[in-house]
Amino acid sequence: MELVRPEFVPDPDDDRKAMEAVQRAVADAATFDDDHAFDPETLPGGEFGEAAPVIAGIDQAFLDDRAVSAVVARRGGETIERVGAVEPLSIPYVPGLLSFREGGPILAAVQKLSVEPDLLVFDGSGRIHFREAGLATHLGVVLDCPSVGVAKSLLCGTPDGAVADLPAGERVPIRADDDVTASEGTLIGHAVQTRQYDSPNRSINPLYVSPGHRVSAATAATVAARCATEYKLPEPTRLADNYAAELKRECA
Repeated sequence: MELVRPEFVPDPDDDRKAMEAVQRAVADAATFDDDHAFDPETLPGGEFGEAAPVIAGIDQAFLDDRAVSAVVARRGGETIERVGAVEPLSIPYVPGLLSFREGGPILAAVQKLSVEPDLLVFDGSGRIHFREAGLATHLGVVLDCPSVGVAKSLLCGTPDGAVADLPAGERVPIRADDDVTASEGTLIGHAVQTRQYDSPNRSINPLYVSPGHRVSAATAATVAARCATEYKLPEPTRLADNYAAELKRECA
């Protein structure tokens, strides 16, 4: 994949003020409406064979002061390519500035792909972010590729209702509040319950899904729901997580 907007490549040497300014510019450049060629209701699209969209899951593992980035590309429910990169980390984790810590290593892996994804699914936030520019938005804009962020915890924003013990298949809107640059009440994502236990004594927490770039909040939620199989996580990011762990073992 090519870097379409290299001016937005996250620079870990920037100070915090500069990083936040870049994020605001990224959010201005992002499109939080549907601008893609796939039908989210047909994902993963196995019945379409070679015409099915290519969905690339992206995740990372960490080894000492290095990031182990993994990308797994799938078409029609089958893995067609796996690439990875091991790159040094130069700054610590700071909430809201994840792309500046992990963006470079992820881009190093993504640029090794020989296939062109129709959709990127990140382990991280998209528009559910203080400045509407989480990892999925930031790198989605850099690559100008439709992207979705799938996070395990809520960084910011306010759910429309309770998110505990949701039945499988339910989704709860997440709206901008005082912590988010979007106008208060703006829909920035959803809590999506992909799987749930049948037992009343155990509960699975929802995923927090938001548009990255060129995808709407509704489509992002549908992507997460349809790409999840028997597991909680969407299959592309679940497999990327597994591949990152595999690469980490090889590098240890």
